[in-house]
Amino acid sequence: MDSRQAQAIEQVEQYGAHNYHPLPVVITSGCGAWLTDIDGNRYLDFLSAYSAVNFGHSNPELVRVATEQLQRLAITSRAVYSDTFGPFVEALARLCGKDMVLPMNTGVEAVESALKVARKWGYEVKGVPQDQANIIVMEGNFHGRTISVISFSNDDAATESYGPFTPGFVPVPYGDLDAIAAAMDDNTVAILVEPVQGEAGVILPPEGFLAGVRELATSRRVLMIADEIQSGLGRTGTTFYCEQAGVVPDIYLLGKALGGGIVPVSAVVGDAEVLGTLRPGQHGSTFGGNPLGAAVGRAVVELLETGELQARSRELGVHLQERLAALIGRGVTAVRCVGLWAGVDIEPALGTGRAICERLLARGVIAKDTHGQTIRLAPPLVITREELDQALDALESVLAEAAA
Repeated sequence: MDSRQAQAIEQVEQYGAHNYHPLPVVITSGCGAWLTDIDGNRYLDFLSAYSAVNFGHSNPELVRVATEQLQRLAITSRAVYSDTFGPFVEALARLCGKDMVLPMNTGVEAVESALKVARKWGYEVKGVPQDQANIIVMEGNFHGRTISVISFSNDDAATESYGPFTPGFVPVPYGDLDAIAAAMDDNTVAILVEPVQGEAGVILPPEGFLAGVRELATSRRVLMIADEIQSGLGRTGTTFYCEQAGVVPDIYLLGKALGGGIVPVSAVVGDAEVLGTLRPGQHGSTFGGNPLGAAVGRAVVELLETGELQARSRELGVHLQERLAALIGRGVTAVRCVGLWAGVDIEPALGTGRAICERLLARGVIAKDTHGQTIRLAPPLVITREELDQALDALESVLAEAAA
């Protein structure tokens, strides 16, 4: 390893908290589907910052919008109106087919905000007795790492030594409609679900599951909250994965790609009956809805309104699925793919997912492991078929090398 890379890594390891275990590479720039390290080596990015970079690194239109806005105004706080806020929330509400937008910054802030709003709706609209609301959540979920959110995680790494935890959540197996129905009672105010469980390894819902959740929520006057922070905004071949199930949730949770890979932007998007329960002073964020984030967020919506990126994700996703499926039995035990998003389970005899990712790094591809034997692939939606094949060729070679 070059001395500059080693020095940069050592600096992080000495002064940065060790809450991540990065791959041993120091990135200095990015363009499209490519990243460049401190020594000038280039890598195909098959992580996309966990889908935050759906539209590619240094997307020219998004950079132009951000640069122009930075030269005018970056932040005011919501103590006053800004000229970019209104156009952003109107455009996003229309994209989602909803009435209102509550802007935040990070994805987990959107999740936390939705939990608060769901409880408020339960007490003030549904009539649940105060402090008795419960929210049904899925096992294997990943919604972030704040205290309330890890309170309903069953990942030991996320929960160990962090208790006591926030009450009011009822976990059920992902995909099990009978378990959801059995868990519901008169005090249930919401069902929170990732339409596709990303961190768990791109776990797709069983046929009819999301439609069943929608039906249960409607019949019991419960909010369906869809966390589309990773699955949304074109990643799966449609603007939202819920579209593929013919489902419209009561609340969309959005983030990551909503900031265009430039600034943190997240949002809770819902109807007036739900978000209209908020009153001044009851919830807020200094940076949420800031002029810079709003300008970039609106530009992201405009990119999605044409449908071109969604179509690209669908078309290239078919090719991704075909090539990955051909690796089953050749170092891969299972593949789950939707759009330009895949979970690939590695044969344990070849090594861990981390070991395969390290081998991929040496061949110029950046990917991320999860839960031991799985690697996730999520290239920017602007990737070309040739670039996609280049990375998949590298994966095929790595697997063959590991099996030798």
